[in-house]
Formats: sequence, C-alpha cells, structure tokens
Amino acid sequence: MPSFKFVRKWLNENIPDDSTSCVIHNDWRFDNVILDPNDPTQVIGVLDWEMATIGDPLMDLGSALAYWVKDTDNQIFKSTRRQPTHLKGMFNRKEVVEYYLEKTGLKPENWAFYEVFGIFRLAVIAQQIYYRYYHKQTDNPAFKDFWIVIHALHIRALKLIGLQKIEANEVAQKYIEKFKEILGK
Repeated sequence: MPSFKFVRKWLNENIPDDSTSCVIHNDWRFDNVILDPNDPTQVIGVLDWEMATIGDPLMDLGSALAYWVKDTDNQIFKSTRRQPTHLKGMFNRKEVVEYYLEKTGLKPENWAFYEVFGIFRLAVIAQQIYYRYYHKQTDNPAFKDFWIVIHALHIRALKLIGLQKIEANEVAQKYIEKFKEILGK
C-alpha cells in the first residue's frame, strides 16, 4: 500500500488559516440523504449523523467530492462509483465547488487542501476495508480490488498537489507507470 507520505506532508504544510467552524456531517454522500419522492432534487432528510462534529464546512465538501465520479474520470474510479454523480445534468467537481462557494459566500485561499484531504480520507477508509478483507475479517468480494483504488487515490492526490514523480518513495514509484496506463494519463 502507498504510504501517502508526501500527501500527509503536503496536508500538514497547507492547513488553511481561513477556516470557519460549524456543525459538519462528516459523511456527506448521496446514500446518506433522503430525497423527496415527488421532487428528487430536494433533500428531505439526512442520515448517519454519528460522525458529526464541529469543523470546517469545506471539509465536508472536500470529503463528499472524493466520492464524486464523472464519465470523464478514469476506469478505476468509474468501476467503483457508488453515487449517481455521472448522470446527465449532474455538476462536475468544479461546478459543485463553484456553486457551494457562491451560495455560502466562503472564499478559501487553498481549495486544493480540501480536495486532497477528502481523497486522503477516502483512501484511509478504503485501506481499513481492504485490511479487513485481506485478513479475512470480511468476505465481501466487492472489497477484493480496493488496493487498486487506494493506489489510484494516491496518484490522484499527488497530481492535485503537483507531485508527478515520487523519487523518495520506491513502492509508490513502482506503481506510477502501471497506474498511468490504467488511469489513461
């Protein structure tokens, strides 16, 4: 598994000073909302509040967008999509951010921090699930290839922070070329 050493270092060095605090859900995804059956564009309920806390609202947005997959994303992300974010009329990640910032009036100096944090957070969740699968604590075959997703998330985070080469991390370097082919980049 990739160590995410450079990603962790970059996150630590780029923590925004301009954050605000409010109640955040901390697991904001489509499968945690109830939509109005008469108007599925309207949320009428939000589920799974057990991870709610006080925090930066942009952390919720960055974490939600880590699950956001569009048809223009690589095959690894498309094959593991769990949200209907690819449907016609859905915003892409950039449009979601622009809309959110317009509606909230927030103006982050470093949006990349939130996006990279969301990817890092999702990779940690995927590692926990894969660990359980690998050690036979669960036998759900859907988890069998999570190691590939973890590497793809690592590369996505590295690209966002501008690290195309990872000389200091031989394990990650070994996978870069392999996943460049898979990612089509």
